[in-house]
Amino acid sequence: MFRAVKLYTDKLKQLKGFYGNVLGLTILESGDEFFKLSIGTSTLTFQQSSKNTVYHFAINIPGNQFTLAKYWAKERVTLNREDAVDEIYYSRFNADAFYFEDPAGNIIELIARRHVDKWSDFSSDSLLNLSEVSITTPFVQEVGEQLQAIGVHVSGHVDIDPKELNFLGSKDTFILLVPPNRRWYFSKKISITSPIEIEFTDGQTISMSEDGKINVI
Repeated sequence: MFRAVKLYTDKLKQLKGFYGNVLGLTILESGDEFFKLSIGTSTLTFQQSSKNTVYHFAINIPGNQFTLAKYWAKERVTLNREDAVDEIYYSRFNADAFYFEDPAGNIIELIARRHVDKWSDFSSDSLLNLSEVSITTPFVQEVGEQLQAIGVHVSGHVDIDPKELNFLGSKDTFILLVPPNRRWYFSKKISITSPIEIEFTDGQTISMSEDGKINVI
């Protein structure tokens, strides 16, 4: 579902060093105001901003590489914990996951879908695509309806819940639509409204402004 995602940050230099040098991801393009990463079949761009932002995003990895992925991550970052554990199994998605944060406080999740296998050592090449991307807005109901109108439908229940976390999408790719002031799982960070741009694989593009309103392009 995600061809390209653009996030904003006031810590561009630190993030470039983290993703490029610490995690060893491929930087496709960079300039004074941005850099673009390759994440499997998706791209992720960080754009310079003067304002504090916080996002959550997840990356799909092969299910049979989950243990290898944890070893790889622990050599580079400190894993986040929830209830004294640093991993979780999501029965709804038949997937295992763990979490860590980048220098800007963005919550990164590596989620291993058990139906997907790759027979190799784990490396940055094992990152398959962006799996989940957060949209935090005070206008959850309105934004949810706009997303459904372009074919990004609610998963798991019929109606948008404006007070809770909503999954919109299908299979292994989802927008996480959430109101402000909700604590992110496996983190002490609180969701805040942050601008974002998403280009879907069908060519449609949405952008959300700092006030939480989205435009469909």
